[in-house]
Amino acid sequence: MGLFDFFKKKDEAAADTAADTSAETSEREAELRAAREALKELEKNTLTDCARLELTETKPAIFESKAGGTGYVPHEGDIPQDKNGRQLRLLAQIDCSQVKLKDLPESGLLQFWILNDDLWGLSFEDNTRQDTFRVIYHKDVDKSVTEDEVKAKFKKNEFDDKNIMPVKGEYGLKFTLESNAMSSYDARFEKIFCEYYNAAQPPKQIGSFADLDIDPYEIAGYEKLCEEAFGHKIGGYPAFTQEDPREADTDHDFLLLQLDSDYGNGGEKIMWGDSGICGFFINREKLKELDFSDVIYNWDCY
Repeated sequence: MGLFDFFKKKDEAAADTAADTSAETSEREAELRAAREALKELEKNTLTDCARLELTETKPAIFESKAGGTGYVPHEGDIPQDKNGRQLRLLAQIDCSQVKLKDLPESGLLQFWILNDDLWGLSFEDNTRQDTFRVIYHKDVDKSVTEDEVKAKFKKNEFDDKNIMPVKGEYGLKFTLESNAMSSYDARFEKIFCEYYNAAQPPKQIGSFADLDIDPYEIAGYEKLCEEAFGHKIGGYPAFTQEDPREADTDHDFLLLQLDSDYGNGGEKIMWGDSGICGFFINREKLKELDFSDVIYNWDCY
C-alpha cells in the first residue's frame, strides 16, 4: 500500500466515524425532543389542585388542624386502639373546612392515628388493614369536648417509654392551594409517559424508561416535577424515598395526606426514619362517599 492509499483509507475511516457520530447525535436529539413533548403533555393532562401544608408554632385546639398532640375524641368515644388493646397516637388531624379542596369533605374533622411502635403502625403484610393505624372522619364535632376530657381517656401503652412519634411535638397547620402534576415517583407515570413519548414519533418506540438512551434528568422539567412531589400536602401526587407501594392501575388514586420529614435550622419537627416520607391513599369515589375504610398507609426512608 502506497502512502497515498494509506492516508485515503485513514480519511475514509474518519469520515465514517464522523457520520456515525452525527447519526447518534441526531437520534439522541430526536429522543430528547420526543421526551420533552411527552413530559409537557403528561404535565398538562395530570395537572390538578392540591393543598400544601405548612407547620406553624401555634397551639391548636383539639378541634383544629394539627400535626401531633391531642386529637378530638367525642364524649362517648374512645381513643382508637389496635387488636391488642394498645392505644394509637394522633399523627395529624385536618379541619376540612380550612382546605377548600375538591373531593375533600367541605366540613368535619379528618384524623390519622398510628401506633407508636418501631414501625409507627406500618404493616408489611397489608398496608390497608386499619389495626395499628386508623383513619377516622368526624362529620360533626362537639365543641363542648375539652382537652382535659380527652387526656383523661389516655392509657399508657408499652411503647410510650421506648419509641417516639415521627412528629416531634404539636404544630398547627396552614393550607395553601397550589397546582401539582404527576412525577416519576408515581406508579402510573411510566405508562402514561411512554404513551405520549411513542405518540411523538421518536426514532424507536419504548415500553419503559429503561428503553431510553438518555438520562431522564436531561428532560427539561423532569427534575422540577420530582422536587415538587415532596413536602406536606393533600391531593396532587406523592413522593417516595423508595418506591410507590401501589400498582400502575391502582384504585387508590387520591393522596389523602402526605407528611414529609421536616427539619433544618437547628430543629427537627418531623422525622420518618432517615429523612423519609409518609402517605395515605384512598379511592377518589370512596372519598366522595366519606368511606374511609379502605386506605393505604405507607412510609419509607433512605
